[in-house]
Amino acid sequence: MSYVKAENILPFELIEQIQSYIDGASIYIPKKEENKSPWGTKTTTRLELEQRNIAIYKRYLQGKNYKILAVEFYLSEKSIQRIVLEQRRKYGNKSE
Repeated sequence: MSYVKAENILPFELIEQIQSYIDGASIYIPKKEENKSPWGTKTTTRLELEQRNIAIYKRYLQGKNYKILAVEFYLSEKSIQRIVLEQRRKYGNKSE
């Protein structure tokens, strides 16, 4: 998020009107809903997490238990359980 000077983009009358509500402070104007990007689309984080979750599920299907997976992936056992359940719902109980 970058800051933009109001004088450079807004009409003087609008600035005066905004100043009647909030004078000399910074405000955040959110994007319109239609201009918002879904989470994880600007970076590779979403893909990396999906790949990690698939790897966790594959290791679980190979016989590793929640405790071992939690240590391997630096997550809580509860997080591993949640990931396994999500992957099971998504892909079924296949051991490919």
